[in-house]
Amino acid sequence: MKNRIFGLENEYGLIFSPTGKVYLPMEKILGYIFDGLIPNSWPSNAFLCNGARFYQDTGCHPEYATPECDNVFDLVVHDKAGERILESCLPVAERRLKEEGLAGTISIYKNNTDSMGNTYGCHENYLIRRDIDFWKVAEQLIPFFVTRIVYTGTGKVLKSSGKSHYFISQRAQHIHEKTSSSTTSSRSIINTRDEPHADAEKYRRLHIIVGDSNMSEYATYLKVGTTALILSMIESGFLVSGMTLEDPVKAMREISRDLTLKKKIRMENGKELTAIEIQREYLATVKEYLASEDEDEATRDIVEQWEYVLDELEEEPERLYGEIDWITKRGLIHSFMERKECGMDDPRVALIDLQYHDINREKGLYYLLAQKDIIQRMATEEDIQNAMQNPPETTRAKVRGDFIRFAKVKNRSYTVDWTYLKLNGYWEETILCMDPFASSNPRLKALIATATPHK
Repeated sequence: MKNRIFGLENEYGLIFSPTGKVYLPMEKILGYIFDGLIPNSWPSNAFLCNGARFYQDTGCHPEYATPECDNVFDLVVHDKAGERILESCLPVAERRLKEEGLAGTISIYKNNTDSMGNTYGCHENYLIRRDIDFWKVAEQLIPFFVTRIVYTGTGKVLKSSGKSHYFISQRAQHIHEKTSSSTTSSRSIINTRDEPHADAEKYRRLHIIVGDSNMSEYATYLKVGTTALILSMIESGFLVSGMTLEDPVKAMREISRDLTLKKKIRMENGKELTAIEIQREYLATVKEYLASEDEDEATRDIVEQWEYVLDELEEEPERLYGEIDWITKRGLIHSFMERKECGMDDPRVALIDLQYHDINREKGLYYLLAQKDIIQRMATEEDIQNAMQNPPETTRAKVRGDFIRFAKVKNRSYTVDWTYLKLNGYWEETILCMDPFASSNPRLKALIATATPHK
C-alpha cells in the first residue's frame, strides 16, 4: 500500500447520572475527566505523550484525535487507545465528585447520537496529493462512502412515523449535502476543509465526516483500509466509471434503512444497483489497479477481508456477528426481544442500543461480548496499552511525543500543535515539524542533547 498519513477523530457522548437531586453541568463533568488525564490543565487543548490530541469539542464532547499513523493497523490500535485513555479518567473523575460531596455515575459512549437527536462525529483524515484534482477525487469517492455503510455502520434504533426502526448507520440520517466546508450546520458526505497540517504545496487533507464511530476494530480496519486503497487507485489514474448516484444523500438514507441489503439505488445513468453491487465495482477496479503494482501483505489482507465481508453480506449477514457493529448490535437486540417478548419500542431496547457503545469494559455490551471471545479483534491488549503511552515510531507523532516527554521531565512550560513544538519562557525554542512522515528532527535531538548533562 502506498505510504500515506491517516488520522481518526472521535467525539464521545457523555452522561452524568446523579445519585440524589444535585445535577452538575456537563462542563464540570468534562473538567473532572480532563483532570484524570492532565491535572490542573483545564480548560485545555492538550497533546499527549503518545502524540494524540485530547480536547473539548462543540457541544461539550470530549474528543480524541489519534496521532498521525502511516499504516492502518497502527491507526486501529491508536483509535482503541483513545477509548482506554478516556476510560482511565473515569475513576479520577468520580473521586473528584465524592471530594465535593456529590455522588453519581459518569458514562462515556463512543457513538454518534444522543437521546435528543443531536449528532457528533467520527472524522477520518487522509493525506492526499495536492496535484490531484480534488473534485474528481470527491466524485469518485461519494458513491463509495454512501455504500460502505453496509460494513462500517454501527446501527441505531430511531423513531420513524411514530414507530421505532433499526437503521444500519447512525450518521446517515444527519447528512444533508454531497460536499460542504461545514461539519455542523450542513454536514456533507465529503468535507472540503483544506488544512493539511503539512506542506500545502504538496499535500491536502481529505477530511471525511460521514462515518460512524466503530467499536469494532475489524470495522475500523475495513473502513480506513478500503478507503486508502481507493485513494491510491485514484492517484494512480484508475477510475470507477458509471457509479455516479442520482441523489447520494437520499441513497445513503435508503441504504441505512434497508436491512435486507437488497434496495436498488438509482444511478445518474438510469441503472439501478444495490450497495453491495456498487462496492463490488470498486473492489474490481482496485484489483485491476493492484495487478500493476507490487502488492504487499497488508494490501492483500484488506482486499481479502473486503471481498469476504461483501460475500457474507450478500449470502448471510448474520454470520458477521462479532465483526460488523450494526449486525452485532442487531443480534443483541433481537435476542433480547425474543427473550422478553417485547418490540423495538420497548425502552430497554434503546438502552441496549446505547450500552453497546459504553467504553467502560465492565459495563459496555461490546466489551462483554469481547470477554466471551465473540468479538473479532485486530490488536492485543498489549498493543493498546503501548499505544496509550507511545506514539507510532514512523511518523511526526514520534517527534511530538519525544518533545512532550522532554518538556515534562525538565518541568518546562510548552506549547504544541500538529506542526510545531515550542518551549516557553527562558531558553525559548520553537521547532517546526511540517513533514508528517518524518519521525525524527535534528533540532529536537540537539535540544535534548544540550539539556542532558554529560557523565
